[in-house]
Amino acid sequence: MRKPVRYISTRGASPALDFADAMLTGLARDGGLYVPEFWPQFSADDIAAMAGRDYAEVAYRVIRPFIGAVLDAGTTRAIVEETYSVFTHSAVAPLRELAPNHWLMELFHGPTLAFKDYAMQLLGNLFNHVLAARGRRVTIIGATSGDTGSAAIEACRGREAIDIFILFPNGRVSDVQRRQMTTVDTANVHAIAVDGTFDDCQALLKDMFNDSGFRDEVAMSGVNSINWARILGQIVYYFVAAAALGCWERKISFAVPTGNFGNIYAGYAGQRMGLPISHLVLATNANDILSRLLTTGTMSREEVHPSLSPSMDIQVASNFERYLFELLGRDGTQVEQQMAVFRDTGELALCDEALSQARDMFSGFRLDDADTLEEISQRYETAGELLDPHSAIGVAGGAANRLEAAIPMVSLATAHPSKFPDAVQKATGISPPLPAHLADLMARAERFDVIANDLAAVQSFVRERLAERKVI
Repeated sequence: MRKPVRYISTRGASPALDFADAMLTGLARDGGLYVPEFWPQFSADDIAAMAGRDYAEVAYRVIRPFIGAVLDAGTTRAIVEETYSVFTHSAVAPLRELAPNHWLMELFHGPTLAFKDYAMQLLGNLFNHVLAARGRRVTIIGATSGDTGSAAIEACRGREAIDIFILFPNGRVSDVQRRQMTTVDTANVHAIAVDGTFDDCQALLKDMFNDSGFRDEVAMSGVNSINWARILGQIVYYFVAAAALGCWERKISFAVPTGNFGNIYAGYAGQRMGLPISHLVLATNANDILSRLLTTGTMSREEVHPSLSPSMDIQVASNFERYLFELLGRDGTQVEQQMAVFRDTGELALCDEALSQARDMFSGFRLDDADTLEEISQRYETAGELLDPHSAIGVAGGAANRLEAAIPMVSLATAHPSKFPDAVQKATGISPPLPAHLADLMARAERFDVIANDLAAVQSFVRERLAERKVI
């Protein structure tokens, strides 16, 4: 029997927790992010046995060791099956070949048409089960650059034990992304447009987590990828792709459109668990703090520039801390020191050994708006594939970083093209329609509040709404 996994903070000063407590806590009390105490291992035979299995079965096998005794096997399986039953493609995450041995994995067949659904629907069902079993309720507060918010709202809407507040940068998400958050007419959903950037929204979120009095007062939890359960749900499709392409002993590579480092970190986690991943392509837009890190060895924060791929308009990649923890030998004190320097100066420098280790695993890639439009146009002409701007950056990154033709490259398509119709139409002349369940989205009434980039103002808003709901 496998040893149960417990979760430790990247900053080393919070107690280890089981899966349910780590999920409900979100961000550790010391400001760190939870990671597994050890990585469960999957052999080549384990991965081979996933070939031909449906998505839910692979998901069950991957996540089961991380949950341990918190949920019994039958309950875990039922939750996983319920989660992926609402996806609209029979394969859930189908693979399409764009060019010889270059594959596109479509991660947009969930309720809100973005890869965030694959983990968020799972998280919503896990939250619901654990809260009901414990007779508790929580206030979920999240920050989004576009897709996290709508996926979180869809996963939590109407749930009796949850109120959810989502902060998004006012005027810096697509119309479709905004409306997916603001047209949900459910009493437990609260959409907040913050006058600032996504980094501002994320900073507000972390400040609220670090305010222990407020955090306890409202029973705060989180659904951003700071929550380990989000990463866990994303690890699954790396296993699905490897098993489908026969990669349990031969190598495989992935190209990932990357803003907050969570999605690509899930690939790194898969590699630590036994997936034979050759390398991961870290594909960014003009907000290229992460690709610059791999080039220069320094993570240097700059101004956020609005782009055609707004979900990647980020300069503070919160999940990088999890990888930094590994680069520093799981030394929480060093992580705390490095993150304090980054917070105060806007710069974080890797030593030569850590940089060499990062370059062994990751390749950096950057694409600006003009080249993104060209990539969308060319892929449509050559492969008949209509890509959204984020997916186009991933595909271009995958094509540019093929180490060996014999190693399959899988580029992750992270959003449906209809979520970014203006960019797609500009590149191809085609305006992709929304799927039937969202066909009337642009005609639905919106409901949201605009709030200044101010911690006290946001906290007051949360308290007022919860008081109106009579939950505090």
